Amino acid sequence: MTERSGYVAIVGRPNVGKSTLMNRILGQKLSITSRKPQTTRHQILGIKTEDDLQIVFVDTPGMHEQHDKAINRYMNKAAKTAVKDVDLIIFMIDRTKWTSEDEMVLKSLAHVRCPVVLVVNKVDFLKDKETLLPYMQELSEKRDFAHIVPISAKHGHNIEQLENVIESFIPEGMHFYPEDQITDRSSRFIAAELVREKIMRQLGDELPYSMTVEVEEFRYEGSLLVISAVILVERQSQKRIVIGEQGSRIKQVGRDARLDMEDMFDCKVMLNLWVKVKSGWSDSERALKSLGYNDLD
Repeated sequence: MTERSGYVAIVGRPNVGKSTLMNRILGQKLSITSRKPQTTRHQILGIKTEDDLQIVFVDTPGMHEQHDKAINRYMNKAAKTAVKDVDLIIFMIDRTKWTSEDEMVLKSLAHVRCPVVLVVNKVDFLKDKETLLPYMQELSEKRDFAHIVPISAKHGHNIEQLENVIESFIPEGMHFYPEDQITDRSSRFIAAELVREKIMRQLGDELPYSMTVEVEEFRYEGSLLVISAVILVERQSQKRIVIGEQGSRIKQVGRDARLDMEDMFDCKVMLNLWVKVKSGWSDSERALKSLGYNDLD
């Protein structure tokens, strides 16, 4: 059998379901998700290998119009560099809401040479399904898309059709990764992301995006995995919010993250969490680099 392999970038504005789609296709959780925009901050590779076919998905941060902080600029750069040297681009939008940020993403794809498949997500939420076909017709006039596929990433609707479309664009070539590898990211990175996801889900609108997680310890003691992580915030008031009354919130975050880690790493996990104030980290190029936001140079 001839091997086929290729890279597929998933792009779109914040909160359209890019990470949910990648997790759904991979059949396991790799990218963190929440209802909050800008949950994904890094490019994350998800590798799916089946027999002679290997597809490397590149999940990207949502492209957004805010450029006021260094972290916003980093996320936009991460999304834009992902479309270089890929075999296919999945451009995701949310139902029948076309926004100025969708327009910005479309413009950023003006010069790409590979095919672009437009994916209309969350169609299960459409009250009037009859609006979908005329809307898809309207979308087809915005660009010569290779395909337009309506899906629900969360509920799996039409994912098989989308996968068939994706596979049709994957060229012949040797596999890039071993067949049992599912990402290029380290276990430490995934552990930090799982903690960050739980905080974003718990805190909703209470905490702005001036929070990140750094794993300081990741070691095995026999069959037990010991992970120690620091949650960095920018102000003392944010620290109080993350800890919660009598430590209730951080306990809940720790419990939820530990269960996901045990699932991911397939072993018992002891998770220790601390909260520290590091003011201005999200607008300091130097602080971002020290925290691992430096993989685009």
